[in-house]
Order: sequence, then structure tokens, then C-alpha cells
Amino acid sequence: MVEPDDDLEGDDDVNETRGVLDSLVGRTSEAYREQPEVPLSRIADKSGRELALLERWVAAIERRGQAVLYGPPGSGKSHMAKELARHLVGGGDGFVRHLVLHGSSSYEDFVQGHRPVVRKDGTTWFPLVRGRFVQFAEDALRRRGTCVLILDEMHRADVGRVLGELVHLLEHRGEPFPLAAGDTSIVLANNIRILGTMSSSDARSDAADLVLRRRFAYLRVTPDPNVLRAFHRETGFEVEGLIAVLARLDHTIRDPDRALGLTYFLRRDLGRTIEDIWRFEVEPTLEILLRDRQSELARFRWDAVRHRIVP
Repeated sequence: MVEPDDDLEGDDDVNETRGVLDSLVGRTSEAYREQPEVPLSRIADKSGRELALLERWVAAIERRGQAVLYGPPGSGKSHMAKELARHLVGGGDGFVRHLVLHGSSSYEDFVQGHRPVVRKDGTTWFPLVRGRFVQFAEDALRRRGTCVLILDEMHRADVGRVLGELVHLLEHRGEPFPLAAGDTSIVLANNIRILGTMSSSDARSDAADLVLRRRFAYLRVTPDPNVLRAFHRETGFEVEGLIAVLARLDHTIRDPDRALGLTYFLRRDLGRTIEDIWRFEVEPTLEILLRDRQSELARFRWDAVRHRIVP
């Protein structure tokens, strides 16, 4: 974290003004510490993604306020969401929160709801408890910089039900919006950005999904061989043979939403572990993807591809 400017911190008038603001909105001194800047060019170099593409993604996020990174499993969606979030909050006093959704995620968890609490005398009461999103939104109001919420694995939850009326709030930023339970309202500040990740192989295609697509920018993350090249630039593992095998495999599967991800191979010890990774992690996946095409599956067993991957 970068500390605030010494000259600014020493200005008594500024500090007095800040103290008044702090008392009004609940800011703490932490709100004035800047997040380190993360240039998109650095993310492009590390990830192997094209800088021009990353710039267009950030422009889409800023234009809509929220985006979903979607693509086949193992294509690096979660990692890219974290990198983009670090870029978005860079240079400001904002923060990044990370939530993983799952099948049992509920509106009560995410927004608010009545939760059982056992008193010391053994009786139970059900107070109205704020969910994780409401807490995030309230904390973002206390910051000036961009604040990012990452919603990982969105396809595993009934997102329309989990978000509830917040789906409509996305289009009414800065305005108090009453919540369904209780008499409280929520304000979605203009400094909030939401990044979701979703597996395209599991994505829904119904009315609820269309509601999200009208409000989120959808950024497709595909397995890019340049990611492997960038990662193994310093490991010494020659990836061109592996890339050629993966290209043949994609052509065989013939479904971009079920393409084999690259995260299997983003390991610095790949030269030593590639056989076990292929036999015990890749082949079980291929047995599902090519279950009705046994002759094609046989061409991608380790013994059949070894000489191409490890000359």
C-alpha cells in the first residue's frame, strides 16, 4: 500500500475537513491509503493476452459498471478477474472483495434476511441481517476510489434469485433503492464495479440469463496459447509441442465451450510433472468429453501424444 502524501497529511485545514467527512460517512484513515497502480501493459505481459483486448475489456467494464468473464473451464477467468480488479482499484482508496457462489447461495446470504440467533437463555430470535453484497455496498460508500466485487462461479447459483431486486438497482446507481425485507434501502455507488465469472459450458440460456445479459457486459475468455508461452518463458519448458497437441484436441472436440483449459499446464515444474498431469487430470476429463468417440480418445492418451509434447 502507498502511504498518503506527507504534505497533504500535514495540512491542518484538510485534516479537519476530512475529520468532518469521516464522522458523517464513517470513513477511517484506511480510506486514504492508495492501492498500488497495476498498468494493463503489465497484465498483458504476465498473462500473454493482447493489450488492445484488455483495454477494450476495461472500457466495457467502465461503460456498463459490471461484466461477466465467461469461457470454458480452465481458461483463466478467475485469475483474469482478479488482475483486472487490481488494475481498476489501482491508484485509489478502493478495495476488492471476492465471493464464490454455489448451489446453496441464497438471497438471504447475499442481500439480507432473517437469521436465527440463540440468546443466552436458550430462546431464539430472528433479526434482519445484512448480506455480503449490502455490506460491500455500504463499505464502498465510504471510499472515493473504485471498489470491485468479484462474483466467482456465477453459473453454479440461481443468480436471478440470489440478486433479487439488485438486478434492477444496477441501472439506478446513486439512488436509494428499498429492499424487499424490512424498511431499509441500499445505494449502489457510482464507484462500484462488479466482475463475475461463468463457465460457458454450464451457462444457462433462459429468461433469467437474458436478464443478466442485458445488464452485464460479457467478455469471452478463451484458452490462448500465448498464455502458455508467456508463463513458460522463464521455466525452460518448450511449449510448442504441447500447443500443437492442444490445437488438434480442440479441433477434435469441435465445441469451443468445452475446450480443454490451460490451467493444467501453468506450473513451473511442468517438465517434471507433465506425464502425471496428463494421465491423472487431462485424460479423465477427455474420457467425458470424448466418451462416445473411443477411437479419437485413444489418439490423445499419454502414450500416443508423449513424443509430441516431450521430444
